[in-house]
Amino acid sequence: METRPAEQRGMIVLGGLLVVVGILALAGRALGYDAFGLGWPLFVIAPGLLLFALAVSAHGTAGSAIAVPAGIVTMVGIVLAVQNATGLWATWAYAWALVAPGGVGIGLLAYGLVTGQRESVRAGLPILGVGLGLFLGFGLFFEGVLGLNGTAIVGAETLLAGGLVVLGLVLLAGGVLGSRPS
Repeated sequence: METRPAEQRGMIVLGGLLVVVGILALAGRALGYDAFGLGWPLFVIAPGLLLFALAVSAHGTAGSAIAVPAGIVTMVGIVLAVQNATGLWATWAYAWALVAPGGVGIGLLAYGLVTGQRESVRAGLPILGVGLGLFLGFGLFFEGVLGLNGTAIVGAETLLAGGLVVLGLVLLAGGVLGSRPS
């Protein structure tokens, strides 16, 4: 399989992103949905995607270094778009976990998938997992237990307490069964 130069890969990624965004906007218009009605968050998402295209076109470690802020900026824009569409601004109490570490993980993961660098994929997956875990855990606490945006979820306290017990047991088992000094 022939490998394309980094600049060409960056152009391909950016061109593909623009085509996808354009098609989605046209489909939304045809279905009576104004995709650009999301408004100003697109002005945050677009620079993030441009940074990602720059990351793909960069050589070596510079590309993965640029992919990190690209993931963070893009994820900020996505979170803002969801909050703008729903009016649930209080979700910043836990949505930060999607931005960092989640955005860091998604930036590395996407960069690794596009450029074929397995090290970036391996580095990005656990970071993304931590971000998603924090988002879900804090989301369950703030929405389920405290009822941040409305009514608390019945049984959420029990679920959260059980999750803490399971996490504690996993950490204890790792500490007890883990490698021992020789």
